[in-house]
Amino acid sequence: RRWRQIDVCITKAANEAKDNSKFLSTLERFLEPLRSGTPTQIIDGIPALMNALKMVHTISRFFNTSERMTKLFMKITNSMIKSCRLAINGTDTSAKMWEKPVGPLLEMLETCLRMNEFYQEQYKLTKDKLAQMPTG
Repeated sequence: RRWRQIDVCITKAANEAKDNSKFLSTLERFLEPLRSGTPTQIIDGIPALMNALKMVHTISRFFNTSERMTKLFMKITNSMIKSCRLAINGTDTSAKMWEKPVGPLLEMLETCLRMNEFYQEQYKLTKDKLAQMPTG
């Protein structure tokens, strides 16, 4: 009887891992620009990324919990921040930012601000769409 319970737990965990892996792998192509793209490239990919996240939240049997989606959004947001920091400072320390030419620096800061605003806007739109979907 105890072995049967352990077997059921292991089977459930394996199914959950397969399901999560499947959905995370579908997100991979939308997440790639966060690792290697410029802020402008990231902006261009945000609508598709949000649509993919909505699909995961809607269809996944295991990954669609508030806790897991929050952690995923935290990682996405942190990747966007890292991308902006790299675009603004390169590999220099932040103190060297003030030594950079003002024009290109302001342009990149504005692009990063646009990315943040667009990300928040797309998040809210996606959240509203999910709220309107029937549950069950």
